[in-house]
Amino acid sequence: MAIYHLAVKSVSRSTGRSAVAAVAYRAGVALENERDGLVHDYTRRGGVEDAFIVTPEGAEWAQDRSALWNAAEAAEKRKDAKVAREYELALPAELDAGQRRELVRAFAEDLRDRYGVAVDAAIHAPHDYGDDRNHHAHVMTTTRVVDAEGLGAKTRQLDVRSSASIEVEAIRERWAEQVNDALELAQVAERVDHRSYARQGLEIEPTVKMGHASAAIERRAERQQLAAGQEPRAVTPRGQINEAIREARGLAVYIERGREWLHEMGGRVREQAELAAQGMASFVQGAARTMRAGLQTSTGDGFEGLPALDQSPRREQAPGIELDQSAQVERDRQQERERQRGRDGPDIGFGR
Repeated sequence: MAIYHLAVKSVSRSTGRSAVAAVAYRAGVALENERDGLVHDYTRRGGVEDAFIVTPEGAEWAQDRSALWNAAEAAEKRKDAKVAREYELALPAELDAGQRRELVRAFAEDLRDRYGVAVDAAIHAPHDYGDDRNHHAHVMTTTRVVDAEGLGAKTRQLDVRSSASIEVEAIRERWAEQVNDALELAQVAERVDHRSYARQGLEIEPTVKMGHASAAIERRAERQQLAAGQEPRAVTPRGQINEAIREARGLAVYIERGREWLHEMGGRVREQAELAAQGMASFVQGAARTMRAGLQTSTGDGFEGLPALDQSPRREQAPGIELDQSAQVERDRQQERERQRGRDGPDIGFGR
């Protein structure tokens, strides 16, 4: 998975460093620091895949690495001066060597155009003792404007507190855009984001920085555990913290997938219910249309064409109940006499 990393650092005399030594190490070359006469020879170091210099128009003299960085040292008089600035970049492992080189060059040219400085970039392969996907680059720039005559005014945008944070944010955002453009051009689906998880609105706890010492201990312990047939587990405090964070992330992903499944199933149930309701509505509408058509095609008052409501055999076999007129009159008289007796009391056979 493509990761985002951009760190901005300074090479300062106050920490005992020099621009000549820093560049010699990163480019894997030998350079003499004319200021103190020390020779910094790193030609035997491996892992440097490429190194190149990008300069403003007309400043071709700065293509000479020794001339450029000795000029940068000579231009600073203060014992605590910042003699160079470094941008440390993580390069996507999903890109090939040529694509990574073009990506770093594009970033270097952006810095040159933004600040008018000379840029010395070195692309490094992953360390033998680390993650084999850890392709990265060290991009060194002068702290002064470079032109045909040499080094000019100091670039203060990254030195003044009021503007430094704005500048760094702009550079980080631009690097994310360039990485994503390169990934898209290479038809890779992965994307990076320069913002923190919190700024992205993601409830993900970031891991802590391991550092070289802790990382080396973890790698050695992992090799030993695998050789013994054991499942690798973190042994350093930082490693254990990161292990717990990764496990929590895995649990969060599992829970989120469960929520997505429930949401999907709920959607399916709702869809099926809607289809059933639509089917019932269609059935009712069809029945109504059939009845309406039957009424419209019937004769007379519109009801003769309808079937009888009750065609049961029981009703067909029942005898008629019509009575002739005389029987009905006699029945009425009998009922009247019975009512009279009820009012006068029963006849019990005594005379007065």
